[in-house]
Amino acid sequence: MSDDTIRLVTIGRILRRRWRLLAVLALVGALVGYGTSVLFPPRYTTSASVLLPGQWEERELLTQVDIATSSTVVDRAAAALDWSGVSGTGLRDQVSAKATDGNIIKISGTADTPERAQQLSDRMAQQFVKFAARIAGGGTDPDAATGIEALRQSVVETNRRITDLADAADPGQTVESVQARTDLEKLRTSLEEAMTKLDQADPATNKAGMVVMGPAARPTGESPPTRIQLIVAGALLFFLLAVIGHLVAARVNRRLRTEPQIAAALGSALLGTVDVPSERGAHRPEGRGPRAGIRRLLGVDTRWDLPIPQRSVDEAGTRIRYQRVCARLRDQLPAPLGLLVVVPDGDEIARRAAGQLVAEAENDPSPGSSSRGYPMLRVVEVSVDRPTVPDRDTESGALVVLSAGSWTAEELAGIAEACADGGHEVVGIVVAGAVRGRPTRSADRLPDSAAVALAGRGHATGGSV
Repeated sequence: MSDDTIRLVTIGRILRRRWRLLAVLALVGALVGYGTSVLFPPRYTTSASVLLPGQWEERELLTQVDIATSSTVVDRAAAALDWSGVSGTGLRDQVSAKATDGNIIKISGTADTPERAQQLSDRMAQQFVKFAARIAGGGTDPDAATGIEALRQSVVETNRRITDLADAADPGQTVESVQARTDLEKLRTSLEEAMTKLDQADPATNKAGMVVMGPAARPTGESPPTRIQLIVAGALLFFLLAVIGHLVAARVNRRLRTEPQIAAALGSALLGTVDVPSERGAHRPEGRGPRAGIRRLLGVDTRWDLPIPQRSVDEAGTRIRYQRVCARLRDQLPAPLGLLVVVPDGDEIARRAAGQLVAEAENDPSPGSSSRGYPMLRVVEVSVDRPTVPDRDTESGALVVLSAGSWTAEELAGIAEACADGGHEVVGIVVAGAVRGRPTRSADRLPDSAAVALAGRGHATGGSV
């Protein structure tokens, strides 16, 4: 699994075998999202639009956007709202503005209720228009307005005086009278040009005043992220993290899954592979107590990364595999002596395979043939944490039976060292695999000798089994 590419079948296997755990984690994530929504109350946002008539350049619109959210405008809006405990500083993070097409500035306000959001947007738009008009000189400054109007009146009066002087001048065609009338007309033209430039320089004349395009609409829904969105996001996040955690655990899994790897770790040859009918709970470790009950309820007491058992050919084909292993053992033994069958503790598939192997060895139909007799097998289960194998008695070696994908190279090396410490040479390895099929009678009910042998679980070196 650690070297395989992650495929959809792997995701499907996780969903199928860990759906209870994933459902619980998704529920926990939903609760976390709900708690987050409680800590952050719902917010409502609405906008008010302000129209800027006339021709505006992009940089001028950006300037107006900055003015709309300036501290002066926000402070004036806070004073106009007069909310208890709310100042302009507190409102600055709740307002925003942006320029849209058509010389329109949208001023948005966010509050904890729809009514407050509407009021905030309206007040901000109103205060922005007033402040912008004041900056542009749009009639809000009495002194400036009076001065400009007085200047216009003076120009009108001057034009009238020029007309009077031109009429009073000598109507003759003398050089002096013509020159005087020419100078007066030039003066009149200069005054008119000056007034035209003054009107063009006045922003209030060049661009009409800003207009608030109606009150802001009252929001009907929360601003994202809403409570539902937080709940869904929390559930989805925990679900994805759980799936990713399973995939990461599978990638770093160091359990050996192929026969050559297992043989190299134990330092012996593979004698064959045998099939064991799959049973519910075959990979389920024994355990009691609340913790074991919770693990069983969530479905995490069994491994999810084991492949789906293949369908067995038939019972006869299954027995042939065991008989071939026994035949290879007889060919390797120098005399009809016994063998110690070592099974890792907790490997239920290997334990059942060892029992079936013992049954086939004892039921050899031709013990007196040229095959030099059947091997006498004695089964012992050893702990992989602290493997201990009984000392050599009448056995001529050890046969290790285990299932693929259950043990690491270090654990198998420890079993091999324990066999060597007990004086047993590992003569072969048998790999057991689960298959779907009807269990054989001999696999369901083991012989008495096999049952007695299985009762011994890793006694100290030199002890009896």
